[in-house]
Amino acid sequence: RGEGVGIAGRNALAQHMLNAIASLLSSPPPPPPQPVSKLPPFEQLYIFAALIAGLLLLLAAQRPPPKGTVARWLPAPGEKRVYETWVLWYSIVWMGAFGVIIALELYEEFTAATYFLVCGGLAAPLVLRELARGGADGRPLGERHGARAQLWIAIFGFIGNYWYTHYFYCVLRARYTVPAWRLNDVPICMYLATHFYFSSYHVFANLALRRVATGFAPGNLRTALFAYVVCALSYATAFMETLTISHFPYYDFEDRHMAYTLGSAFYGIYFLVSFPVYYALDEPGNTPLEGTGLRGVALSSLGAGMLVLLLLDLTRLAAAGAPLTIGGKLWEVTPKGLAGSA
Repeated sequence: RGEGVGIAGRNALAQHMLNAIASLLSSPPPPPPQPVSKLPPFEQLYIFAALIAGLLLLLAAQRPPPKGTVARWLPAPGEKRVYETWVLWYSIVWMGAFGVIIALELYEEFTAATYFLVCGGLAAPLVLRELARGGADGRPLGERHGARAQLWIAIFGFIGNYWYTHYFYCVLRARYTVPAWRLNDVPICMYLATHFYFSSYHVFANLALRRVATGFAPGNLRTALFAYVVCALSYATAFMETLTISHFPYYDFEDRHMAYTLGSAFYGIYFLVSFPVYYALDEPGNTPLEGTGLRGVALSSLGAGMLVLLLLDLTRLAAAGAPLTIGGKLWEVTPKGLAGSA
């Protein structure tokens, strides 16, 4: 009996050793998947280093402006200066509001109506200010820079949402999954948010472009610097927007690396056209591109919108070759987590 117990013990020990050897020889379980980084790729450092190097070279080649010329960031005292100063101050308000919403994740409780009210509420002061000022002194709105600027931004922003967003859907595989009321498969809150975003972007760009136009001697070198600054600002603006909303989970890309690199260049096409055209609006020393009154401003913005559309489509064909499919509806309501019908 004792011998039987010993044999059983040895068999158990042998089985335990075999199990241990098998566990050592077997492949370890796969590690859990790493979370996808939402930070920009390392290549962005090279891109911005190249942009800065080119800027420094062009700045070094510039000649001082004629005597008596005042280098300006803001416009000369007057109506345009008042408007741009107001937009700069108001930018702090809407950026602060968005910062709080993102940092505290308040958007998790938002409904389609909440998004509409928040974005509409932040866009409204820009428009209402000009309507109120227009009636205060009896001057027609078409003669007021603020009203003209707001109309230009409103038209250009609407075109961008209604048409250009579908290029992001098709080329970059972007999608909005916020609960939303949609027009042509674009959340209506984005039409509203674009208005205050673009109002600020274009005033920021004006500061830099005006400093170039007034701070150096006229000629080919200054023209080259002006064009370069437009290109650099366009890419940087597009990149910074992509970066700042990267932690908002309801606007995402299939390939975030491509969104930061190619996507920033793709989005930057908007501003390659709009920044110089908007800068010329009521700017002293520039040939007016917009004519007179609100009708001329509308035609200027519509023309800029059409040029951007052509450039986006040429880029789609040349760089991506992705088919353009627009499957939106005039009106659609989508819950959280679902994109629209496109």
